[in-house]
Amino acid sequence: MNFQRGRRQEEPEINLIPLIDIMLVLIIFLVLTTTFSKVSGLEINLPTGEAQPAETLPDEIDLAVSATGDILVNRQPVGGKGIEAIAAALGRAVPAGKDQPVVVINADAKAAHQSVINAMQAAQRAGLSRITFAVQAPPQ
Repeated sequence: MNFQRGRRQEEPEINLIPLIDIMLVLIIFLVLTTTFSKVSGLEINLPTGEAQPAETLPDEIDLAVSATGDILVNRQPVGGKGIEAIAAALGRAVPAGKDQPVVVINADAKAAHQSVINAMQAAQRAGLSRITFAVQAPPQ
């Protein structure tokens, strides 16, 4: 005897609505309990440098960058602040018949970073690959 001949078997049904409700409650709980930290600023300690003076000084080109972004090559103001103007002034400052000089960049502490990058790019365009930066000796 088979009594289930006329009946159909019902397929099991998975109800996702309670699962979605639980997930939403967990998300709301996590959002409300998360602490947000506010970073007010970064503290940066820049390195200081000490070096013994060299016995023989190589040829140097002094490139100064002021706080306002003005550029001076060997204490002579450059006509503009663009890379091409700085490169032309550096090209004129290279001594004839000498080895490649060292470009010493003296940048003010409040000078814009972009001004220093422009000075470095101008030295590269002028064919000067030896670049150094002047630093202040640490207080003793």
